[in-house]
Amino acid sequence: MPDRPFGWLEVELIGEMLAERNPDVDPYRIGFPQLRKLVTDLPGFREEPGHPSNEKILETIQRIWIEEREDLPREED
Repeated sequence: MPDRPFGWLEVELIGEMLAERNPDVDPYRIGFPQLRKLVTDLPGFREEPGHPSNEKILETIQRIWIEEREDLPREED
């Protein structure tokens, strides 16, 4: 978790945090309203005036989340 608040423009951090905190959520199947809610629920997230979310930001976060998820080690059964 970051030591300071972060907002929508920190897409790399958000994607990494989503991958770590939501291992059972498939980022390929999530809609933007649900993705937005997951992001705003992250500890330390603060919406910044003048930097609201938009489709491009959400698409970028989703792409990074997918990439991060693929890089995470899988638990063996």
